[in-house]
Amino acid sequence: MDPFEQRHPGPLHADRERRRRRRILMRRIGAVSVTAIAIAVVVVIVVTALPGGSSSRHHGSHRHASARSRAHHKPVHHAGGSTADVLKPGNGTPGDATAPILMYHVINEPPPGAPYPSLYVPAAEFDAQMQALKDAGWVAVTLDQLWANWKTGAKLPPGKPFVLTFDNGYYSQYSAALPELKKLGWVADENMQLTGLPPSQGGLTNDEIRAMVKAGWELDTQGISHADLVELSGSALTAQVAGARHTIQHLFHVPVNWFCYPSGQYDAAVIDEVKSAGYKGSTTVVPGWASRAIDPFRLPRLRIVSGTTPAALQAQMSESQNDSPPPSEYTTSSPGYG
Repeated sequence: MDPFEQRHPGPLHADRERRRRRRILMRRIGAVSVTAIAIAVVVVIVVTALPGGSSSRHHGSHRHASARSRAHHKPVHHAGGSTADVLKPGNGTPGDATAPILMYHVINEPPPGAPYPSLYVPAAEFDAQMQALKDAGWVAVTLDQLWANWKTGAKLPPGKPFVLTFDNGYYSQYSAALPELKKLGWVADENMQLTGLPPSQGGLTNDEIRAMVKAGWELDTQGISHADLVELSGSALTAQVAGARHTIQHLFHVPVNWFCYPSGQYDAAVIDEVKSAGYKGSTTVVPGWASRAIDPFRLPRLRIVSGTTPAALQAQMSESQNDSPPPSEYTTSSPGYG
């Protein structure tokens, strides 16, 4: 401020002061709005995770379901840091790891009338795929671990790195995928959808999510309700992106550094919202391999569908290595489910 204005505040100073106060007020209103939305989501999640909520199960077809009793589970408290914390630190020189990111949904047989039956990979099929990748020298890492390599040269586990992502938060990811990956010593990324998953298709409880985090899984998100984000704006978009991150951080004490675009839909406004919410990057449904040279807010992924043999999976991974990076926006009238 000009020294004269400090001594003799005039109309210019008063106008500046009004604008400054208005900016502060709007920021406070925005912060309160996002916090209120996030708290409301926390209440919904806590309620649905209780016995009798929408996460209660009445299905006997899932593996290990008969051995479970919901009513008397004690909470498992686990404050997890970044999944990159287990890596040997780098020397600060950026690493050059490249990796395919695989996209899975349900690890189970599709029920009659399932809207997307190809996204149901039977457990035996999944187990065979994972064992074949292990035998071929692949090793599963998380997005945070990949990022640590890119930024500081952190040492990834020996082998050819790839990332396993599981979308939406289906129960079979806990009951079927988790035991298989534990057996192999591998971890994965869970892209949580906080609400709206039909009870008939499962849905993870808070205790199950905490068990996945305790096993080394990374917790990321697809937003609150798998909404088409390109159709949203303002507080509705902020709630889906920033509100989801705030909620998961509050409940599970993990960083939540990566966003997954629901159905792969994104444009410049959505990317800006994801950046503003503090994420390090985001994943798409466009095939290809992730590398340090690609925009971290448009990382490619490979959708794995039912009927994919171990050999076909490895061919899919190999053939996509030189694909072009995802476009600046992906907005289609027939989005691929993700």
